[in-house]
Amino acid sequence: MIVTVTLNPAIDISYRVNNFKINKGHRVENGNKTAGGKGLNVSRVLKQLGEHPHCLGFLGGSNGKWIKRQLEIEGLEGSFTQIKEETRTCLAFIDEENSTQTELMEKCPTVSEEEKEEFLETYQQQFKKATLIIASGSLPSWLDSSFYKDMSKLAKEQNIPFILDTSGEPLKLGIEGNPFLIKPNQEELTQFAGKELKTMEDMVEVAIRICNQGVQNVLLSLGEGGAILVRKDVILKANIPSIPVVNPVGSGDSMIAGMAYSINNNLVLEECLRMACACGMANAMEEKTGFVQSQMIKQLLKEINITSID
Repeated sequence: MIVTVTLNPAIDISYRVNNFKINKGHRVENGNKTAGGKGLNVSRVLKQLGEHPHCLGFLGGSNGKWIKRQLEIEGLEGSFTQIKEETRTCLAFIDEENSTQTELMEKCPTVSEEEKEEFLETYQQQFKKATLIIASGSLPSWLDSSFYKDMSKLAKEQNIPFILDTSGEPLKLGIEGNPFLIKPNQEELTQFAGKELKTMEDMVEVAIRICNQGVQNVLLSLGEGGAILVRKDVILKANIPSIPVVNPVGSGDSMIAGMAYSINNNLVLEECLRMACACGMANAMEEKTGFVQSQMIKQLLKEINITSID
């Protein structure tokens, strides 16, 4: 069973507003309302691939109840830690006419020490069935930046692969927990390195250094440039075809889902990278976030070329 962790979920509501202007009223159609969070996007794609992921995280108030009901409607199971404060709401105003997107993101709810300990207890209870754990997204402000590091160490003690998809200080410290795989993009890897990474060689050099620190796999997502998978004994480059991009949001989460699915089904490394890229691309071709079509994945798998880098 694959376990996904979303520590900072939200109700995401998006409105399409042509010619959006500040200090002006706009009439809009009903907004698109979803249970948001990177780990939840990963879970959706995993389910579409045939897995039955188990979701963990914090939920509170009426918003938390709505998210839980929505996930049940989608057929996603979870063991969420209930908190006293209200789960946040995030608004997005999409202006297709001017190619802009304006977002209003509420501050995340505060979680007590008791609620945090309850979550960690629930997390460790999943070790009995978990074959792989995925932690995605930024850390809420009330959690110490080393929280992912601690989670990774707990999983490693049980020999459960831990995949981490985050950025900034949580990524830097999370690497110290020796996760099985991390998935930075070029911007996140540059931030980690503390210097500009201009070439593929520069990025691979930093990825190798991360592997030497104890991370088994570094998956570099390069957008239309494909992806690079780095580990101590091999470096693979995925070259991808051009596609019509409809909505790239959630493509990184879909990559993680494709990689996790492949690992969980014991595919060889080249096929793991191929599936990760196919899922990321398939998501980018859809209007919905965290949505892929199996037929499109099958087609894309044939068009992705994997090469080895010396």
